[in-house]
Amino acid sequence: MSVLAAEGLCLSLGGRPVLDDVSFAFRRGRVTALLGPNGAGKSTLLGCLAGLRAPDGGRATLDGAEVRGLDRRARGRAIGLLPQAADVHWDIDVATLVGLGRLPHRGRWGETDADRAAVAQALAATDMTALASRGVERLSGGERGRALLARVLAGEPDWLLADEPLASLDPAHQLDVADRLRAVAAGGGGVVLVLHDLNLAARIADDAVLMRDGRVVAAGAAAEVLTAPRIAEAYGVAVEIGVTPAGQRFILPLAR
Repeated sequence: MSVLAAEGLCLSLGGRPVLDDVSFAFRRGRVTALLGPNGAGKSTLLGCLAGLRAPDGGRATLDGAEVRGLDRRARGRAIGLLPQAADVHWDIDVATLVGLGRLPHRGRWGETDADRAAVAQALAATDMTALASRGVERLSGGERGRALLARVLAGEPDWLLADEPLASLDPAHQLDVADRLRAVAAGGGGVVLVLHDLNLAARIADDAVLMRDGRVVAAGAAAEVLTAPRIAEAYGVAVEIGVTPAGQRFILPLAR
């Protein structure tokens, strides 16, 4: 089974340690949440896993090969990244934007039936089909977020890495996208998400990496990581953890 791994990653920015000996093996078929307070190093870790940042020490690997050493097209097919601030610099329609996710798959003959099918499926999965012909500049923030997620889904990567993919969405679309991310994992893909909402993490994550000040506080099965003592250690807050009548865990911050 394919494994994406952080192996002793260390990185400093502006003289400040951002990642300090971070190690974890991510597995396909699982949703893993990267959690921790602001400045914990979550987004930097995601960038290293995607091959966009070179660590000062350690390495990010995919099946034992260093991610940054992979051919760009091969890396694009294997890893799809949705960054937190994903600007669109062209006034293109949604369908064209989503189609860009197919670039790592396209050969000399251009767009194929498989490309068109993948784009249509991604638009449907993110509830963007009705907006396919709308210009990206005329989308709301939440609609743009869903369009950018559709672009990543259209690429059908083995690994989907996303930085705060639910932050700009209304509650209904948060649940829809959360279910879609679970479906990616159920289909055999690996999903790694930076999240701030502990309730959403408890809802969708199989595994969790809890960070503070660039170090891993706890890592493993989400139910074992998201405990009151460990959350207090990472965030400095007291929480109440319970279960709804439907069996869904919830995490309620109470006080600093």
